[in-house]
Amino acid sequence: MIQAEQTQRPVWTTRRLLAWTTDHLAKKGVEHARLAAEMLLSHVLGVVRLKLYMDPDRPASDLERSAFRDLVERAANHEPVDYLVGCTPFFSMMLKVTPDVLVPRPSTEALVEHVVQHARRTPGFNSPLIADIGTGSGAIAIAVAKHIPHCTVIATDVSPEALEIASENAHDHGVADRISFREGSLLEPLAGERVAYFVSNPPYISDERWQKLSRNVKDFEPGGALRGGADGLKFLRVLIDQAHEYLDRPGQLVLEIDDTQKEQVLALAEAAAGLSHGHTLADHEGLPRVLVANSQ
Repeated sequence: MIQAEQTQRPVWTTRRLLAWTTDHLAKKGVEHARLAAEMLLSHVLGVVRLKLYMDPDRPASDLERSAFRDLVERAANHEPVDYLVGCTPFFSMMLKVTPDVLVPRPSTEALVEHVVQHARRTPGFNSPLIADIGTGSGAIAIAVAKHIPHCTVIATDVSPEALEIASENAHDHGVADRISFREGSLLEPLAGERVAYFVSNPPYISDERWQKLSRNVKDFEPGGALRGGADGLKFLRVLIDQAHEYLDRPGQLVLEIDDTQKEQVLALAEAAAGLSHGHTLADHEGLPRVLVANSQ
């Protein structure tokens, strides 16, 4: 009796899925392909990324493979992985993100770190009122609220959808009672206020730089939160010029900028009424990404 030879289906373990997906995404030009693969698979399996390496030979079910396959193909088309999994890390927190808000970047952590450390070490700043203009996901507002226990924050945005996400993030991190979310364009929601810190990560990408951005940014993230006009300074000019009208004395203006804009924003701060000691701070890559100026 001749036994028919059976073809055995390959077992798609965690190890094998990560290896195949990393290679596939790398060939498609996706940045940080291994990290993307880990984020997608841990999301589908409902585990933290570390768990993937604690049980690398775990076989995936057909349902898990199907869900994972769909997400991988969207990532291969350069859709941001943070949007696909619905969250992103920022300043030791996990924040909800959707295409209605920018994905917070590590460079913005330099702004938060400065404000937190300045408030801790500077007399008169231990219980500050902070304005965060264009809050988006609420990353800056929530981070400073968590790390400056006695502060209160006014977080503004022109987008009601963004404010809804920011409010959800604030509730998730237990600081919603100290953040006032206000809808409006630029400085309108601050009418009549005086704050110790005037902070913002405004749109600052120039038209020229916009053309060179990667697909995952240009095609999927909200352009209105990124584009700052022909030279990228459209909104920075307004914020720098009018900051003194809303700053306490003492107070600080703290803005994220593009690393190519250092000289221009320093000149704007030098010429602005009510500001002094303008300087820039480096981000995690050593690039000048944060403008700081004192009120006078």
